[in-house]
Amino acid sequence: MQNTHIVLRMPNPADEEFPGVGSFGVTRHFSSETEAEATIEFETLDANGRQEIARDPTVRAIAPDMPTRLIAPLADMGLADATTAWGIDAVGASNSALTGAGTRVAVLDTGVDAGHKAFAGVTFTQRDFSGDGDGDLNGHGTHCAGTIFGRDVEGTRIGVAPGVTDVLIGKVLGNDGGGSSKMIFDAIEWAAREEADVISMSLGFDFPGFVAWLVNNGWPLDVATSAALVGYRENLRMFDALMEVVQARAMLGNSSVVVAAAGNESRRNDNPNFEVSASLPAAAEDVISVAAAGQGRDGYRIAYFSNTDATITGPGVNILSAASGGGLKTLNGTSMACPHVAGVAALLWQEVRDDAAVPSDAETVRARLRVRARVDGFAPDTDLADRGAGMAFVGGSPGPAVADAETDAFEGQPV
Repeated sequence: MQNTHIVLRMPNPADEEFPGVGSFGVTRHFSSETEAEATIEFETLDANGRQEIARDPTVRAIAPDMPTRLIAPLADMGLADATTAWGIDAVGASNSALTGAGTRVAVLDTGVDAGHKAFAGVTFTQRDFSGDGDGDLNGHGTHCAGTIFGRDVEGTRIGVAPGVTDVLIGKVLGNDGGGSSKMIFDAIEWAAREEADVISMSLGFDFPGFVAWLVNNGWPLDVATSAALVGYRENLRMFDALMEVVQARAMLGNSSVVVAAAGNESRRNDNPNFEVSASLPAAAEDVISVAAAGQGRDGYRIAYFSNTDATITGPGVNILSAASGGGLKTLNGTSMACPHVAGVAALLWQEVRDDAAVPSDAETVRARLRVRARVDGFAPDTDLADRGAGMAFVGGSPGPAVADAETDAFEGQPV
């Protein structure tokens, strides 16, 4: 894997300037749809090959292919399973006239159970980047999709934006929850080209897995760790370069709000200082990174596992949504918080399109996500770096921030 690289190419290099900005000091100027297209290639390169290809003016970024994984949800936190989707109230969706109608959403995950009752009336365009085929034997993608745009299931509302009918499903993680960075880059480029308004990703880079792979192939641990750090850094630069391509499409009349889970690697339940910063892809430029919160006795509390330095917070503890194969199930994680924010973004896209006084673009939606976020419902000792701008909120009357009888088990827990 150390010789397998991802290469991002951009056409028409004659229009580039070199002011020392970006992965290779390149700032692009896009004047046509052709120029806003990226080509992502797979190449086997040694050190000399990397140096040679880096001199090619069409090359925007180079990074080793790294393993990725779903941000595994915590199925059991000692809580009774939820019987209602409390997050719908928390983000204000239940009191909003907005439904997300007319918004195209892309979910890059483990696929989807397209036949689930929660997705009646949804038109799916599916593309498998994993090699495991369409569908969702894992269940993670189905749960996330249900939270974004799921219809009511047996009288229970689970979806933030149930008016969404046009959905792109990029299967970037196999049935075992694993994938690679190239799968994600390919899928982001595909979703942007297909004019997704919102791109939701509840996944992360498997840094420990990359180190272990190198060690198992004979690398000393310290050398393997160093090589993995370089790979992680270069993949971050690749993400930043690709996000420039995504945002540049705004000049062509379409742009995407990209939302990603911050990650579940923090361990505040062991020690309050055991916090991990948001990981890739949430850490990339212009990506809305999402922390997870639950209802506590004194207001919203950041989950002990939720990574810090997030952009915004979403409901991520005791979240009820669609289960692959039918029915509903409860999960916990920033994976569950991310689709709440993606759903709010879908609602805000509908709102800005109906508002002639503001630009109908991703930047306007991102700005409204930050401005509308609630800070008043959090527990008094909440760290600003943990919650970011606050709880994602579409507007109107807020739902309860404190636990009710159903969530009494939070008392005394390091939520």
